[in-house]
Amino acid sequence: MNVEAKLIKSKLGLLKLSEELGNVSKACKVMGYSRDTFYRYRELYDIGGELALKEISRRKPVLRNRVEEHIEEAVLKLATDNPALGQVRVSNELKKRGLFISPGGVRSVWLRHDMETFKKRLKALETLIAQDGIILTENQVAALERKKVEQEVKGEIETYHPGYLGAQDTYYVGTIKGVGRIYQQTFIDTYSKTVQVKLYDRKNALVSADILNDRVIPFYDKYNIPLLRILTDRGTEFCGAREHHEYQLYLALEDIDHTRTKARSPQTNGICERFHRTVQNEFYAIAFRKKIYTSTDQLQEDLDRWVYEYNYERPHTGKHCYGKTPMQTFLDSIHLAKEKMLHLQYQEMNNENHLSAVGKQKASDEIDARPDNASENEHLSSAHFSLAEIEEDDNFAEAINGQ
Repeated sequence: MNVEAKLIKSKLGLLKLSEELGNVSKACKVMGYSRDTFYRYRELYDIGGELALKEISRRKPVLRNRVEEHIEEAVLKLATDNPALGQVRVSNELKKRGLFISPGGVRSVWLRHDMETFKKRLKALETLIAQDGIILTENQVAALERKKVEQEVKGEIETYHPGYLGAQDTYYVGTIKGVGRIYQQTFIDTYSKTVQVKLYDRKNALVSADILNDRVIPFYDKYNIPLLRILTDRGTEFCGAREHHEYQLYLALEDIDHTRTKARSPQTNGICERFHRTVQNEFYAIAFRKKIYTSTDQLQEDLDRWVYEYNYERPHTGKHCYGKTPMQTFLDSIHLAKEKMLHLQYQEMNNENHLSAVGKQKASDEIDARPDNASENEHLSSAHFSLAEIEEDDNFAEAINGQ
């Protein structure tokens, strides 16, 4: 809580205390305020609510101390031309052009225009691009690329439908007396946030592949959609030579692409990291206090029940969930995955062509199967109409000639 929030809380406390005591003087005496201050606070609160109690600075800017307007414009232009430059380098670059401003003066200009951080200067650059459609320089392109890399490191990954990207990680649960070490293999669909977990007594490539073969791939096969890519860290259970590494070999057999996180950046796989904190707080921390487990299977049974509740009953606030459960999000967005499956579209097109061909053949067979007298009647009928049309045309011609 910052200083401003504490001041507002103190002022609200004065107003509420007066209501509880029913005595303004006593409340002011307890809180250390004057009666005039109390009535001023109450008037502000009645007009604008809590925001009106915000502390207003009485300091007025001394405009004559500000830098000249053309220097300020140069600072702002350099902030968007090269957002990566710090205040010292900006000051130095402007001095080369004959514009003298201190590093502190550069920061003051940035603060006035809400550009004091690299992210804010990048945001200003993106706004300028959207409004004016300018052509980017090399420095601007480099700054935007740097921002993209930082977003990926922080876990902002791209995912478009269920099965597009899965995140897998190993979580050390702990050591149980009489059972030994317990590791959890975690797999999360990054779009729907559906989770598959399985417990093991070791951490290696074989168990990392086992959860895919036992739970993940059958789950996607059940709904006839493929798993395209998996994101993991650079642990030895996930990385190795394909010829001798069980996990890499399994991914190759299933035709699944493998993406690794950036080195020393666990935030890249932040979806798994965040889930591990959830399962620790909501399941393990409670389960180990309620029950003494004597085997991994017992713990797995209770964990499966909790995961079912997580997938089917617990609302999720993820990017694509919008408050729905992960499984409901998965079911509602399966069509997005199937729209990207070219072989299904090709199969539907072939089915439509086949139905069309069958319909034409059926119509042709019906015409060939008609009796001969029906064909003769149709022929005579068509001849009759033709003669009637000719006679009508002759009568019309005689009428014209008569006129």
